[in-house]
Amino acid sequence: MPHTASRYLAESPRVGIRHFTYDDGAEFTERARESKDLHQPWLFPPVSADAYTAYARRLIQDPTKAGFLVCEVDGGGIAGFININNIVEGGFQCGALGYGAFAHAAGRGLMGEGMNLVVGHAFGPMRLHRLEINVQPTNLPSIALARSCGFRLEGFSPNMIYIDGAWRDHERWAITAEMRTSG
Repeated sequence: MPHTASRYLAESPRVGIRHFTYDDGAEFTERARESKDLHQPWLFPPVSADAYTAYARRLIQDPTKAGFLVCEVDGGGIAGFININNIVEGGFQCGALGYGAFAHAAGRGLMGEGMNLVVGHAFGPMRLHRLEINVQPTNLPSIALARSCGFRLEGFSPNMIYIDGAWRDHERWAITAEMRTSG
């Protein structure tokens, strides 16, 4: 039987990761609208077609960004998203992660599987060395995800990122390629 190529960049038993496309807009924005109570006050993904198109364009066209959709292997529905922002090459070889689960997938471990796939892809084909997560201290599910995927707490940054009308404090979590291979 001939081998068929996967539609995913990487996959685990329950999820696969793939890049954003413009055609994902309807499903993504519907899931984002359904997940407003889960995301806010920490995260504000696009909820309209125009906002999604602008968001996807940045992830698709900007070489300092890489966007990944976490999709359920069974059915292909979008469970969440993980973006690598501020990708710096040269001596740094690093990027900063931003992510969110959608409400229908929250609490099922799908984002942990997806995060591990993205980290593997970042340290493999993308040849990055370090990934960082900046998370507000009250966002306990996000901190739990970072910790469960092997990220270590490296510090605290007051007034770090402007979100929802104010400068917000953030904890800094990180993982390096060496941590991934030694753990």
